[in-house]
Amino acid sequence: MSEDWNIGKERKKGIKSVDEHCVLVGIIKKDEIEADVMEHLAELEFLATTAGAITSKTFVQKLPHPHVKTFVGSGKLQEIKNYIDNNPTVTLAIFDDDLTGKQNNFLESYLKIKIVDRSLLILDIFAGRAQTAQAKTQVEMAQMQYLLPRLRGMWTHLERQRGGIGMRGPGEQEIETDRRIIREKIAILKKKLEKIEQQTLTQRKNRGELIRVALVGYTNVGKSTLMNLLSKSEVFAENKLFATLDTTVRKIVWETMPFLLSDTVGFIRKLPHHLIESFKSTLDEVRESDILVHVIDISHPHYEDQIQTVQNTLNDMGAGQKTTLMVFNKMDIYTKTYFDDYLDNQTKKEIIADIKEKFTNMYHCENVMISAANKDNIDELKNILSEMISKEYTIRYPYQVKSW
Repeated sequence: MSEDWNIGKERKKGIKSVDEHCVLVGIIKKDEIEADVMEHLAELEFLATTAGAITSKTFVQKLPHPHVKTFVGSGKLQEIKNYIDNNPTVTLAIFDDDLTGKQNNFLESYLKIKIVDRSLLILDIFAGRAQTAQAKTQVEMAQMQYLLPRLRGMWTHLERQRGGIGMRGPGEQEIETDRRIIREKIAILKKKLEKIEQQTLTQRKNRGELIRVALVGYTNVGKSTLMNLLSKSEVFAENKLFATLDTTVRKIVWETMPFLLSDTVGFIRKLPHHLIESFKSTLDEVRESDILVHVIDISHPHYEDQIQTVQNTLNDMGAGQKTTLMVFNKMDIYTKTYFDDYLDNQTKKEIIADIKEKFTNMYHCENVMISAANKDNIDELKNILSEMISKEYTIRYPYQVKSW
């Protein structure tokens, strides 16, 4: 992978080549359920597709813990190698867990193909999706933080921005010089981010005292589609993970009531911690919001796990106790999948009402069932959200008479 990364230069997107085929590798640890691991691998395949790779085969092994050198057992590793040798179109192996530098180095030399772990795959997607200077800087810093402990496994030589006589310390090894260069690069990026964050903070202050509503949720649940619907704007949306990376904020006025609506980056299982740290300023939109609209893909077979992942992330961010409206999206797909074709409309309404009551009792917050793609039940969503926003304004300005 040494040719894929250069300090101080634009990164070549090594995973983006046309029709690049890959194999996926995962392990079932002793404290994990097989069905959950297979779901994680299905998500990993979706991530690979988003990055531009075609999955040829998935390898899974039950192990108490990853092998310190080979990640999988020697027999499974030989099986993977045999498959790669017999399928020359396969040029990439993607592992569902983070690899150490030692594991990466060994696997690359043994399998003779490119090795990528889940974090690096997500970073690659983020690098391709970043549009603004802030997002690009955040991604670059996350890349540097990822690379720092893995230098020996990633390459044997770094192209330096500076070097030569007088630049190398007494007795300093090449790997130590490489680490120093990356640390200096991280320091520069942090200063750049601080400057951008100050500009962003000024922008937030200029928005006045409007109530802020943030769309949150697992990646690819339909947040951007809903954003377009509510704000009548054109936010990029497609059926891929992390279609939205840059936070979009729109001022909306319903009747005479104004508020700010923001669309944020989607959450995902095993999101690299350095990505969360790098995207701190972007996630501030969530922290500083008054109301969270938690969008859920109810048609997904594991939507309850996705809800828990989002809730855990919100709790880690200190935003878990905010006023929340749960929006169960893609009801059109859900009813088509789970409802009998012979059910009459009244029976369907009663079943949906029972589901809604179940969610109210389970999550203790307002919820609504919609289809953003078909614009189903959007009026009910607007009515509930309007009441919540109006209530927030009343709390914030109890002595001011508002026309809404």
